[in-house]
Amino acid sequence: MDLFDSINLRDLFNNFAGYMGLNDPLYTIKAIIDVSIVTWVIYKLIILVRETRAWQLIKGILLILVATEMSGFLGFKTINFLLQSMLSVLAIGAIVLFQPELRRALEKIGRSRFKDLLNFDDAVNFRVQTTAVIEEIVKACQDMASRYVGALIVIERDVKIGEIINTGTQLDSHVSSELIINLFVPDTPLHDGALVIRDNKIKAAACFLPLTDNPNLSKELGTRHRAALGITEVSDSIAIVVSEESGKISFALNGGLTRNLTPDTLRKALNKNMVEQETNPKKLILWRGKTK
Repeated sequence: MDLFDSINLRDLFNNFAGYMGLNDPLYTIKAIIDVSIVTWVIYKLIILVRETRAWQLIKGILLILVATEMSGFLGFKTINFLLQSMLSVLAIGAIVLFQPELRRALEKIGRSRFKDLLNFDDAVNFRVQTTAVIEEIVKACQDMASRYVGALIVIERDVKIGEIINTGTQLDSHVSSELIINLFVPDTPLHDGALVIRDNKIKAAACFLPLTDNPNLSKELGTRHRAALGITEVSDSIAIVVSEESGKISFALNGGLTRNLTPDTLRKALNKNMVEQETNPKKLILWRGKTK
């Protein structure tokens, strides 16, 4: 008790505040701005590389760093030496490994205006664009269903499917119902396969998808339905199928298939999983149906 009685808490706080510069309001403001800028730059870098192979490389490097520290802590000298040697090589080769991403980042910075860098209204713009894209998809599906034109549309979400996109023909086009319908016209070069939409743009057409291994599926389901289920089993993508035999619209998500959708129910399903989920990310919304 004598020890605590001898401590002057006010003097202790004042000494700490003086050491940290808290007594100087200007220093505090500078520190907040400094940390905010660094945080913003790191966030932008993460967003930039998330959709590229660089993200996988970064995760691999972080795993090696953790393993290096753990091996040193546990006293595994040989493993620690090998991992440190590997890190030395990676430090030299990082510029080569990330050359495409670094170039793309510098080009983006050079093209951007100050308002674009801040991106204050990105969320609002994305919501408006997504709603417009949904309307174009619904319009296209309704038209193709009425004319019994088969179609398979995949909408990428959080889990990136770049390896699927690379199997098709690269487009990078704005989403319009006319373009979607034209791509699935029978006997045209790009009608066979899946159309992939990423970030509200048509990234590729005629893409190959993995087929589901589910043995309990109905025999009447064709290759398009099995491919739609297959891509939703390995990712969180949304898949929409228009049957050329029956003209029915199906919706696949998380390995579940909902069939016989009307344009209105398709619009509701897309809005629920593309717009509302972005607005309320903490609320997990699933659209699942029984596969008959």
